[in-house]
Amino acid sequence: MKKFLFLSFFICQLSYAQFSSQMMDMVDDDVSVGSDIFNDFSEDLESSQVLEDERYYRYGRFFSVNLGTGVTTFTGNRGRAYYDNHPSFHLSVNYFIDFQRVLTLGVEYSKHTMIIDSVVNGYRDQGNLGAVVSDFTRPFVGYKYYIDTTDLGTAITYSNPHFIGRVEYWYQTNKFIDQPNLEKQSGGGIGTSLGFGLEFPIELKKSYVSVQGLYHVVNFFDKYTQDYRIATDANGVPIAGSTKGYDDLNGNVFSFIITYNFTW
Repeated sequence: MKKFLFLSFFICQLSYAQFSSQMMDMVDDDVSVGSDIFNDFSEDLESSQVLEDERYYRYGRFFSVNLGTGVTTFTGNRGRAYYDNHPSFHLSVNYFIDFQRVLTLGVEYSKHTMIIDSVVNGYRDQGNLGAVVSDFTRPFVGYKYYIDTTDLGTAITYSNPHFIGRVEYWYQTNKFIDQPNLEKQSGGGIGTSLGFGLEFPIELKKSYVSVQGLYHVVNFFDKYTQDYRIATDANGVPIAGSTKGYDDLNGNVFSFIITYNFTW
């Protein structure tokens, strides 16, 4: 029995010594000068990045110019006051960072008409004010993010769905068409917009047709104007013939644009 215990103890000591020797060799290899304990990880990361870059340079897009047209319409009191003079116009330049991220710079333009057939608070001496035409020119800078559709169906992949975010400056000019003695009004306001788009290839890497819809929140310079309220006499009764007016011009914006994209 004693011989058996002694033999077992001797075998354990030999196994421990061999295991310790192997561990020391591994540690020496990892901490020796010029070694990299993350070597395998780094090689895998660099290889995958190189493959991704090669795939992008082969199949990706770098720049595009988008020309398009569509509609712009308003909500709230501004939406009730305006008749939209379609179409709106769009021009933008896009820089593709990679397959999913895109920076965009552009400008849009739309025109709208407000008919004031009443005597209103800000223009009592003009009688019925008539037509007021508003031009909106809005330069913008934006960001697009294309959804990864690798694991989705072919139809979804080819539609290139993407989210859109923009910061805009809305430059507005109001012209009093029926009152030539009145000077035009001009002003601007900062706006932001969020939306969604689809992009269908006509010829891969060369031309696409894009459809996008955005919701805009804008701080118009005449947002809280009371100039277009119905004029009243000293007793608070609307002046004869005055039946329609607007306490303010609150409202946000929807735009729907179709563009043809020239891509390099």
